[in-house]
Amino acid sequence: MPDRPEGPMCRSASDALVNDPNGGMARLVEIMRRLRDPETGCPWDIEQDFATIAPYTIEEAYEVADAIEREAWEELKGELGDLLFQSVFHARMAEERGLFGFEDVARAISDKMVSRHPHVFGDESRDKSAAQQTVDWEKVKAAERAAKAEHGVLDGVAVGLPALLRALKLQNRAARVGFDWPSTTEVLDKIVEEARELVEAREEMTEAEQFEEMGDLLFVMANLARHLKIDPEAALRAANSKFTRRFRAIEAALAEDGRRPQDSDLAEMDALWNRAKAAEKAEKAG
Repeated sequence: MPDRPEGPMCRSASDALVNDPNGGMARLVEIMRRLRDPETGCPWDIEQDFATIAPYTIEEAYEVADAIEREAWEELKGELGDLLFQSVFHARMAEERGLFGFEDVARAISDKMVSRHPHVFGDESRDKSAAQQTVDWEKVKAAERAAKAEHGVLDGVAVGLPALLRALKLQNRAARVGFDWPSTTEVLDKIVEEARELVEAREEMTEAEQFEEMGDLLFVMANLARHLKIDPEAALRAANSKFTRRFRAIEAALAEDGRRPQDSDLAEMDALWNRAKAAEKAEKAG
């Protein structure tokens, strides 16, 4: 891979690198520099900042996960490229502010991986289970948080994470110091309690109170998933996919008669849903 150029390149050299299919990371970094050039770059790219690009970064990460879930390997190549471009975009904006550059980003993650894997890159024995390696990993991360003056148990859990994932991480952190229900029984009891409170008192609650109770219920649901060792994000994505698949089966069945869902009623659509569900189960059994 060509070395990353130091400072702006002359136009001819830049053009040569931008159009070199074998230019590797140096090519991508130069493309980003050109896009952000205040005089000759793309107006849209020039206007962006960290806050406006962050939602695209999150979206690209989810598209990577979606391609993996669908085993769309050719698409995955492109989605990983889109996600990589997001890192380059953020690094370029940071470099313009004099904060750091892409090489610093690469160096930081490389240093972190070497530090967190002494059983691979150091003298520590590799003869231990994956579970023990996870424990050791958490010890290293705890030391890193302490070095950054993150002394609270919940310090360092990113606020910008998807809410369900952040709930899981907060609960895992609290559980490490013993703040956790001992079994799923207590979690299930809490779910019943929260659901009852929301349903029975909803007529007496303000919208803000209903909002809060709904959040409490979702938080406990995440806790149940944690106790069952289920990734709630993955479980919900699967449920979304199942719903989409079965509703499309309803649409397809109605289309055979030249109709759409709005031309049907709940009873008919529910029957078609059950038919799609049964077909899926039969296919799995076969």
